[in-house]
Amino acid sequence: MLDIVIEARKAALAPGMDVKRILPFRLKRMIGPFIFMDHAGPVMAAPSAVSNIDVLPHPHIGLSTVSYLFGGQVTHRDSLGVEQIIRPGEVNWMTAGKGISHSERFEDPAALAGGELELIQTWVALPEKDEETDPSFVNYQPAQLPVYEEKGVWMRLIAGDAFGLKNEVKTHSPLFYLHVVLQPGAHFGLPKEHSERGFYIAKGSLEISGVTYPAGQMLVFTKGVDPLIIAKEPTTLMLLGGEPLGERFIWWNFVSSRKERIEQAKADWQQGRIALPPNDNLEFIPLPEDKLKAAGNPPPEALS
Repeated sequence: MLDIVIEARKAALAPGMDVKRILPFRLKRMIGPFIFMDHAGPVMAAPSAVSNIDVLPHPHIGLSTVSYLFGGQVTHRDSLGVEQIIRPGEVNWMTAGKGISHSERFEDPAALAGGELELIQTWVALPEKDEETDPSFVNYQPAQLPVYEEKGVWMRLIAGDAFGLKNEVKTHSPLFYLHVVLQPGAHFGLPKEHSERGFYIAKGSLEISGVTYPAGQMLVFTKGVDPLIIAKEPTTLMLLGGEPLGERFIWWNFVSSRKERIEQAKADWQQGRIALPPNDNLEFIPLPEDKLKAAGNPPPEALS
């Protein structure tokens, strides 16, 4: 049966850069190891405002970020010295492990013309044994990612394994992540290999058991359920899930199985123990004030 429907909420990454935030959700913090999901765009910005939507250098621990573009381009720079222009259809997998910082810059005004820029970013929590691994960044080209097409269904495996598809994207725990495009009337289902499964409707709409679900919703299903998904119009889905890792704590850009590790990461960023990208080190995002915690309320959700 359908476990829960999550409505995307509006969140601001930077001035002029609002996103749809799907995970974490108060009633469903994670789906398999996936603990965070944002959908940005289509973004339309005047050339004079391009620098305003940049995401300045900021830190991460205990997770992998996965950046996937539908359109436009983003320049990634990190504290390992990596500089990578991210383009549509690629998988850009950054493992923070014990600590990394990175920026996301929108340096090509042409990539914003006509609302072309659109991207999905997810965070994958690391198993406890890998939370303090060395940081890394890998770019995978579209030719490295298997594509399947049949009867109005197109899908690309971003990572993991599903529907018999596999690729060489390095993951740290069992999971699946797919980009799926359905033509009107196409029938589709969910992979059965994993315990926790869901999908986000990025564009279009679909029907399940006579109920129509529009773009901007994530549907999560209990184990063993095999829903019949029928596209009502051209529809884009992001399928994800996997095996649960156990409880994780999340504060700002930090994820860990231990609360004290989050506190250490806060201090590390404040005191400059997490290096800035060597080719983008003139500005950064400071640690947010922990006003909600001081008031006895839950800490703020991650920003990016």
